[in-house]
Amino acid sequence: MDMLNTQAWVGRVREATGTLSEAEAARIAATLGTPTPRRGDVLPPLWHWFAFPDVVEEAELAEDGHPRRGAFLPPLPLRRRMWAAGALEFRAPARVGEALTCRSTILSVAEKGSPARPMAFVTLEHEVRGPGGLVARERQTLVYLDIPETFTPPAKRAMPGAPDAQRSEAVSAATLFRFSAVTFNAHRIHYDADYTRAVERYPGLVIHGPLQALKLMAFACDRRGRAPSHFEFRGVHPMFLGANLDLAACEDGDGGLRLVAGQDGHQGMTATAIWEGRP
Repeated sequence: MDMLNTQAWVGRVREATGTLSEAEAARIAATLGTPTPRRGDVLPPLWHWFAFPDVVEEAELAEDGHPRRGAFLPPLPLRRRMWAAGALEFRAPARVGEALTCRSTILSVAEKGSPARPMAFVTLEHEVRGPGGLVARERQTLVYLDIPETFTPPAKRAMPGAPDAQRSEAVSAATLFRFSAVTFNAHRIHYDADYTRAVERYPGLVIHGPLQALKLMAFACDRRGRAPSHFEFRGVHPMFLGANLDLAACEDGDGGLRLVAGQDGHQGMTATAIWEGRP
């Protein structure tokens, strides 16, 4: 990779405006299986993601369904792009129907891995604001990889043996399709099984990382009865259609929660939720 070139993308800024109407909120709630917020209601945490879809014409999509690289994100010569991790600080509520803005800045482009398995990480900061000021500050990490000749997953990590709370949620092909629709995400690994197996070498349709994060956030809110002030998550293994998504929560001793989403006894995503003040 020509990292001298890609460093020119560091510091780039993109600004977007968005909102979630009551009708859009109803579609999201139906997809996630949650109560429907009405106009003026506080958005559940992480729902600001739905307000800023990456809207490009179909002619501007690459083979994988992502927007072609080079407009805002750097044109790295690695064919697989995934949302690897995120860290969020929530400052004020956003509401259904409110006008929101998002200022996104590319913080870094870093080459990792080895010649045999090159990878790169792009880190962005998003500041979401509403009529009352800063809603959330978010750090997002994207990972870029080459597509292997065969599926080569990372080592599996076992789910927690004795969590303080757990539940299992079904994920269907309709769930993946509807989540792609409400996020305007055309990445084909979530709905095109033939492409997923033949091109990206996955064994089946992939469960969206943001969908797993939303499930873990909802689990944390249910456990505490209120939204956390800080939330971090990281993907550790791809999750596939065909098995339920198992959620586990463990108290960390300081009032926070350690959370895990997984399948078949192994982890897919880890997260930490923190509440300011007493839980």
